[in-house]
Amino acid sequence: MSVIRFLARPMLASSFVVAGLDKLRNADDTAKQLSPVLRRASESLPFKTDEKTLARVIGGAQLGAGALLGLGKLSRFAATVLAITSALNSYVEWRSADISTKEGRSARKAQLLKNISLTGGVLLASVDTEGRPSIAWRAEHLAADAKKVTGKQIKRADKAVRKAVDNAVGA
Repeated sequence: MSVIRFLARPMLASSFVVAGLDKLRNADDTAKQLSPVLRRASESLPFKTDEKTLARVIGGAQLGAGALLGLGKLSRFAATVLAITSALNSYVEWRSADISTKEGRSARKAQLLKNISLTGGVLLASVDTEGRPSIAWRAEHLAADAKKVTGKQIKRADKAVRKAVDNAVGA
């Protein structure tokens, strides 16, 4: 792991870890703030759940994924989870911000830009392969190599069959 990744991942993850802890500690407030979104989510789930439980799940997901990203474990998966929760938080905070005053509108704009920046950061982290080829690239090249090997084996088998036929005809 490069020095930049070693430093940048925990720096990026720290905001999500703190936010996840806050959501877990204040599940009632989180559920109230996320209420419109969580109500729709709980209705679409195939099992019964309440908004407070979903708020805890979101907080736990942020805390766990933030810790994984910070430690460099399953970092692409963790960053993807953080991108989803960050986008959700951005929407909810933008929607619930006080815009009755000029200062409120300015704070809403600043918060939205911060959230968009964090979402962009974790999106970049979600596609970071640390200089190694991605799984898709490896699968594509594995398939191409398998095709080459199979083609060579088919040619050898064809040659062997033709030789056997020629020997059988000649005998």
